[in-house]
Amino acid sequence: MHEQLLKLISQNVSLTNNDNVLCEQYFEPFLSPKNRILEEEGKIPKYLYFVISGFVRLFHYNDKGDEVTTHINCPPGFITSYVNFINQAQSNENVECVTDCELLRITKNNLALLTQQSTAFKDFSILIFQQSLAYNENRSNELATLPAEQRYQKLIDKYPHILHNVPLQYIASFLGMNPKSLSRIRKAMIK
Repeated sequence: MHEQLLKLISQNVSLTNNDNVLCEQYFEPFLSPKNRILEEEGKIPKYLYFVISGFVRLFHYNDKGDEVTTHINCPPGFITSYVNFINQAQSNENVECVTDCELLRITKNNLALLTQQSTAFKDFSILIFQQSLAYNENRSNELATLPAEQRYQKLIDKYPHILHNVPLQYIASFLGMNPKSLSRIRKAMIK
């Protein structure tokens, strides 16, 4: 199960045989059925997850009690409530498997041990952190500046499989619109 993670890392940094062994030692394989909450709000996130297959979302409840999806992870990639995981602080977010998922997971302590023992993993962790910051800044800009139609088009261009695997209400929430608006946009694009 570690092959996809090792492949992703080796595209960015050079790995030694020892790095491969450490990866398998610290990243635990984990299978999860759809609709399972992996990390629950009000608790300290236990794991950083690497999604091998399946779709995982990050969401919270707004002041009206409605779910707000803030991130949908399309494989392969990492997901957790990052700030709370890194700081080992109580999270206001939930991490949920939208589909059946194959995952690798690592605790904060094991991630610290891994990055201490492997320069490659330390360098890769910094790269992932930088990419995450850039992604979040870009996402904020798109939500603030792009019309809903363009946000939807960009999402399906980049992640076409999301439509077949993630319920439309989660996609709509992620794009900052309600499901009815997304339905209208989709109908208009089909014509």
